[in-house]
Amino acid sequence: MLLRVLGTAAGGGIPQWNCACPSCTGARAHPARRRHHASLAVQATEGRWYIVNATPDIGDQIEGCPPLRPRPGTRRSPVAGLILTDAELDHTLGIARLREAAGLEVLATGAVRDALLNRLGLGTVLGPYTELRWRELPHGQAVPLGQAPGPGPAEPADPAARANPGLPAAPGDDAGWAIAERAGRLATDEADSGLLVEVSAIPVSRKRPRYAVPADSPGPGGKRAAGLGDDGPAETGGASGSTSGGADRRGSEEQGRDGGGWVVALRITDRVSGATALYAPAIATWSAELADAVAEADCVIVDGTFWDEDEPCRAGIGTRTATGMGHLPIVGPGGTAERLSTLHARCLYTHLNNTNPLVDPGAAEHRRLAEWGIEVAADGMVIEL
Repeated sequence: MLLRVLGTAAGGGIPQWNCACPSCTGARAHPARRRHHASLAVQATEGRWYIVNATPDIGDQIEGCPPLRPRPGTRRSPVAGLILTDAELDHTLGIARLREAAGLEVLATGAVRDALLNRLGLGTVLGPYTELRWRELPHGQAVPLGQAPGPGPAEPADPAARANPGLPAAPGDDAGWAIAERAGRLATDEADSGLLVEVSAIPVSRKRPRYAVPADSPGPGGKRAAGLGDDGPAETGGASGSTSGGADRRGSEEQGRDGGGWVVALRITDRVSGATALYAPAIATWSAELADAVAEADCVIVDGTFWDEDEPCRAGIGTRTATGMGHLPIVGPGGTAERLSTLHARCLYTHLNNTNPLVDPGAAEHRRLAEWGIEVAADGMVIEL
C-alpha cells in the first residue's frame, strides 16, 4: 500500500492568508515551512488514486504530486475519487475545484453527504458541470477502493437529476447511493476480485459544520449552541474542529445511536499484505473503537492541531481550550502523545494549527516527540506499507 501526504496544516493552511503570527510570518520568509491543508492520497490500484478530503489547495496538491497528474496528451486523471472524513469547508471546498471531471466518485457518510447536498447545495452548484457519484462510507464495514473506470464520460443526465445528483427521492430513501452504478461503475461484487485496498470509518465526533447546525442552536449557525452541532463548541480561528471531548470509551457507541458520522477516522487496509493505516485529522474523543484500531495499525497519522490544552487561549485565537475546540491536545492530561508512545506502529501528527510550535522545524517540541518515537508528517512525504 502506498500513501502520499499532500498536506499537513489545519484550516487556513500555513501561512494563513490573514495571519501574521510568528509561524505564518516564518513560513512566508522560509517557503520550506509552508504547509497545505491536511490531506492524503491513497493508491488503490496501479494508476488509480483516492484523495482523502478535498481541501481548498487540492489543485496545487495534485500538481505537486507527480503520480496524481494527468497522463500526457489526455484529460484522464489518475484521481479516481475522494474520501471525506467530515463535511467541514476546509475538507470539502476543493470538490468544486474538480468540476472539470467527467464524473467524480465521492465516499462519505450519510450525514456528510446530506450536509453537502442539502445544506451547502453542492449538487445544485456542480450539477451543470459534472456528476458526483456517491458511495456510502458505513460505520464498521470495509469499502473496497479502485473499481475499474467506466467506458468514458457519462452520458448527460436529465436536468432534474443533474441539478442535485445523489439526492434521495424521499427522506430515508437509499436511491442516492445507486447513482454510482448509473454512472457506469462496476457493481461491487464484480469489482471486488481485483481490488487491493479497502477503507472503513470509525466515528470520532458528532460535531456538524457550522452551516449544518440546526436553526434552534445558539451561536454561529444557530441559536442554541455556539458553533456546535449537538454536543459542544466548534473552533474559531484557523483550526477546523470537532466536538469537545477527551478519552471516552463510550464515544463510538453513542455516536452510532445519534446517527453519527459527522467526523470519522479512516482505517485503510491492504487486502493482500494486511498492512493497515489509521488516518484521523480531527479527534474529539478517544473511544474504545479508535483505541483498538490504532493498536492494530502499522501506521497512525492523527490530529496534531494543538500542542497543549491552553494553546488556543494563550495564542489569542479564542477563549476555548483545545478540547473545547474539538481537538485532543498532543501533551498534557488526555493528550494523545502518551497513548501513541506505547504503540509499535509508526506514528505521525498532521493537521497542525499555525499556533502549534511544531510548525517551526527548530522547536524543542520536536525533540520531545522524537524521545517518544513520534514524528510530524511533512507535505510530500511518501509512506509505503
